[in-house]
Amino acid sequence: MNQSNEQNLQIAISQIRAKAGSAYDPFPWYRKKRQESPVDYDDQAHVWSVFLYEDVKKILGDKDHFSSQFFTVTRENSLSQTIFNMDPPKHTQIRSIVSRAFTPQVMKEWEPRIREITKELLDQAAKGKEMDLVKDFSHPLPVVIISELLGVPARYIDKFKEWSDILVSMPKDDSPQEVQRWMETKVRGEMELAEFFRGIIEEKRNSLGYDIISILIQAEEEGLKLSAEELVPFCNLLLVAGNETTTNLISNAVFSILENPGIYEELRDEPSLIPLAVEEALRYRAPAPIVMRVVKEDIEIGGKRLLKGQLVLVFLGSANRDENVFERSDAFDIHRHPNQHVAFGHGNHFCLGAPLARLETEIALTELVSKFSSLSFPKTFTIDAIENSAVYGLKSFPVLLGI
Repeated sequence: MNQSNEQNLQIAISQIRAKAGSAYDPFPWYRKKRQESPVDYDDQAHVWSVFLYEDVKKILGDKDHFSSQFFTVTRENSLSQTIFNMDPPKHTQIRSIVSRAFTPQVMKEWEPRIREITKELLDQAAKGKEMDLVKDFSHPLPVVIISELLGVPARYIDKFKEWSDILVSMPKDDSPQEVQRWMETKVRGEMELAEFFRGIIEEKRNSLGYDIISILIQAEEEGLKLSAEELVPFCNLLLVAGNETTTNLISNAVFSILENPGIYEELRDEPSLIPLAVEEALRYRAPAPIVMRVVKEDIEIGGKRLLKGQLVLVFLGSANRDENVFERSDAFDIHRHPNQHVAFGHGNHFCLGAPLARLETEIALTELVSKFSSLSFPKTFTIDAIENSAVYGLKSFPVLLGI
């Protein structure tokens, strides 16, 4: 793909979000598309959109007909240099190395520290009668954890948030001026973040620790090592995925719990249900609702012929609400089992950080229901959704605290 195609892809997503209406409630539009046009081609944006669960799984699981390499690999776009934008065999090789940072043993070693950070944030919040769940809890928790996992000083937390917001941003509209402004801001953010991580990596090479960057510097698989130029993009990816996705997963989970009376109390009385609640939050309000693919070879999906080179938007958020797969698909059911959602993707690109996101969210909800007898929406509450972004969540989320 050339640069203009990358811009067109972002514009297409922005246009689709506009058609979906409410940024935090695109689900009626998803339902309409599943019923009327589940495999839909946009002549203006030259992009396919796919909405049904089985079609989504087929595309994500078929590496012979669909490529994940939709960005031209450039220094200015760090995500283009990560496993996010790779196909086998290189994807397989790099993934085998970076997966070492997310083994059950590594997660187990970090669990006490994650719980400690969680309790510290909630102790601070408990000093008042109200908190902004995003600002005071769901944002700082993953950023502090990712900072420590990467071995980066916590003083950079605000800068990390600024950089990660830039990396997942989209144009506010499709005007040439706005697209140009967005591209320039994104490139500048990418370059700043890359330079920052290069410095951190050089420091680590001289003083290895137990953090993820140190693990990856030491990793060697079949003679393949990660160079600094390969490590930097992965650090960028981990920052974005570990920050934005988990922040929104926690916020979306709490919102879904509070809008359904009685569920908070049920989780407080029976915390063993929390892992199921996390899975249902992933299904019900997927924090990363869209992924992209490029057609490698002509193929038929849902009775439509997709041609080599065409772009495809895969709607995970719609697949997770598919009535053909999930009974009462528009209900938030913390007893749902099995729950075969695709919030973390499917196939060889299944999210590497899923164990960390699940662990953080389970600990966050466990400590939340333990700390507060109740949480509730203020009388003046209005939804403050994230706009113009590839992620799905809330910018702010005030809640009343019952101590």
